[in-house]
Amino acid sequence: MEETEGPIIAIILLTVFHSVSRYYGGGDTCEWLLSSGRFLGESVWQPYGCMMHKYRSFEAKSCLGQKRVVFIGDSRIRQLFYSYIKIINPDVKEEGIKHENIPFEDRIASVNVDFLWYAEVNNSLKERLIVWTEDTTAKPDVIVMGAATWSIKLHSGSSETLHQYRSNMSTIARFLEKLAENSEVYWVLQDPVYEEMLSDNRKMITNQQIDLYNDAAISTLNSSKRNAKARVKIVSASRQAAMETISESVDGLHLPESTRNVGAMVLMNSVCNKVLTPIDGSCCSPLPAPNVLQKLSALLFLASFAGFITLNALGYKKRHRSKLVSDVEGGEEKKPASAGLGGGLRAPLQAVCKMGLIMAYFYLCDRADIFMKEQKFYTHSTFFIPLIYIFVLGIFYIVNSKEAKLLNREQTDEWKGWMQLVILIYHISGQALGRERMMGRPANECGHVVNVDSLFQFIPVYMHVRVLVAAYLFQTGYGHFSFFWLKGDFGLYRVCQVLFRLNFLVVVLCLVMDRPYQFYYFVPLVTFWFAVIYGTLAMWPQILQKKANGSGFWHLAVLLKFLGLLSFMCVFAYSQGLFESVFSIWPVSTLFELNGSIHEWWFRWKLDRFIVIHGMLFAFIYLVLQKCQVLSEGKGEPLFSSRISNCLLFVSVVSFLTYSIWASSCKNKTECNQLHPYISVVQILAFILIRNIPGYARSLYSSFFAWFGKISLELFICQYHIWLAADTKGILVLIPGNPMLNIIVSTFVFVCVAHEISQITNDLAQVAIPKESGALLKRLLGAAGLLLAILLLSLHERGRY
Repeated sequence: MEETEGPIIAIILLTVFHSVSRYYGGGDTCEWLLSSGRFLGESVWQPYGCMMHKYRSFEAKSCLGQKRVVFIGDSRIRQLFYSYIKIINPDVKEEGIKHENIPFEDRIASVNVDFLWYAEVNNSLKERLIVWTEDTTAKPDVIVMGAATWSIKLHSGSSETLHQYRSNMSTIARFLEKLAENSEVYWVLQDPVYEEMLSDNRKMITNQQIDLYNDAAISTLNSSKRNAKARVKIVSASRQAAMETISESVDGLHLPESTRNVGAMVLMNSVCNKVLTPIDGSCCSPLPAPNVLQKLSALLFLASFAGFITLNALGYKKRHRSKLVSDVEGGEEKKPASAGLGGGLRAPLQAVCKMGLIMAYFYLCDRADIFMKEQKFYTHSTFFIPLIYIFVLGIFYIVNSKEAKLLNREQTDEWKGWMQLVILIYHISGQALGRERMMGRPANECGHVVNVDSLFQFIPVYMHVRVLVAAYLFQTGYGHFSFFWLKGDFGLYRVCQVLFRLNFLVVVLCLVMDRPYQFYYFVPLVTFWFAVIYGTLAMWPQILQKKANGSGFWHLAVLLKFLGLLSFMCVFAYSQGLFESVFSIWPVSTLFELNGSIHEWWFRWKLDRFIVIHGMLFAFIYLVLQKCQVLSEGKGEPLFSSRISNCLLFVSVVSFLTYSIWASSCKNKTECNQLHPYISVVQILAFILIRNIPGYARSLYSSFFAWFGKISLELFICQYHIWLAADTKGILVLIPGNPMLNIIVSTFVFVCVAHEISQITNDLAQVAIPKESGALLKRLLGAAGLLLAILLLSLHERGRY
């Protein structure tokens, strides 16, 4: 319990802090989007506390179809208008029309966006607003307004003009609030100017004057408070962005294009996020309502809490009664029986209760509107500096291993650990391409749609991370083949234990977070390959080490099994139609579909389709050589003779570097992915030999990396929702305003939660998977019925929507 007190206290305090700040003056994500933010790098705008989606043309048309948008104001609003319609149609050119109305229409998508020239807040503007309030058929769906600089310029910044501006704003405010009851009305605050670059006839437009006019607009709008829904939305985010970029203005008054684009994208997010709900646009997005499975999951956890509390209360009463009897009789106190029904249920119920609390935290982080989210932004320093730091840290924890065998348990844990840490850094740094919601966006090579603006990737890093994923699968083939070859245990108990440990967390997350099984792609992948390995080795004839016993005939039979498996994989790999027809059959399709398609599963499977077989073959060769006593695996001894060891080391180093050079020179990710299944094994084998041939290297390992390796699966899955955010598209913000401290705190909580889930999984596996075959079959039948019920409920939910 002591190990979990720190993260529990941190979670409680952070939840209370965010809840209080959110509901008592913190505002909502729409206000954050419109009011404030900062630049990430030179051009990426990050709203305060939420994620802004980068809209493409077809998305904007889908959102604005059958709607009319009107921009009203001066030349600055005209610039904003052009940036807005360029999102809808990037081919639009800014015409030479200056002081006239400008219409824009996309007839195919039925999108209408107009610019109306009203440079001052005056009676003409008031009459236009009156027409819209009286004639609902002419009223726009979205109104974007702003004006002040012309008033300052024409009247040389006089105080009388400011007073008149405030009076006119008071007059139109009631009409704007009336329009805001059924339309979205935005008032854009005046951006700053770069006074040194202003022409002589604009010198009176100072930042001091602009601040006065902005104050007048803010104090006037929404002052009546007669209807909370009839509020004019104040847009100040573009002004904040302009403060950092106005020096790039060509005339000191009009904004550079990149800053105008920020304002246009802010408006697009404010209007469209509530309509399209992009997963990487948390600003202004409505919260998803819990479905039936989520509600049932919550009830199950609540029932577990009630049962655990009841059992503890009964146990306390029993212990108290026993003590009283002992005191009265003067005899020795009897130990209360704990092996009965209550005692047997207490431990699993406690584990389920812990899991319920953890899942509540998952839900608060990534499905509720409690914690903030921010978008990723990649720089080389955000990836390589943490990478160097963790490897230096890992070196300080190098200790002697208990054994010096090739790929011993401590070494494989170390391998998994540092690979997982690299992958985590890769994801949070913004290098990884996240899966996007299927909304018609361009597809990547796996057929899955992606956000075009997130397509930047440093290809060498991407290709090396692909090798790390392949190395995990290599270990899957190596580890499971070694177990079955040496132990010969093909019993149901072993299979269920492995499947439970691999899938328990993911199944719970699918229910609680309303995600499909394929969303957590790595678990379906290793589960599939475990089933393939088991089926290959368990089918007749079962060939084990004790049966082979050095016989060349049986060894040849094993190789024939490998050849058959390879042929089977090749048939699937080169026949996408056959692959899709097999995995599109219900209920198998429910496990491998993502957004109604198996393209993601096809891509993931095909990318590493040979590496598990490579792992199995390597394990077979190694175990045969070990049995024949060809290898020297004593501590400090080289694996082979000095001459052979030196030659293999030289070849391994050259191979390792050759792959890295090729990956660094790779320009096209699609072509690199096509070669990856055939050559990734080169760097994996090179690493294994470099790590294991020298006896001194084989006898040491990093306990730091090994600790993380023991919970690598939980780390990989938990990152989706409690370290990253918005289903990996963003970053979870627990400590606003301090990115470094936020990473430290969120990482601490994330790692502690992953470690606790690992222990819970191990504890529940002992209860859920009994060794007695009769009890195990009953559990399997119950689990199959429960799984079928979940699938049917899931289909019912999809049918409703």
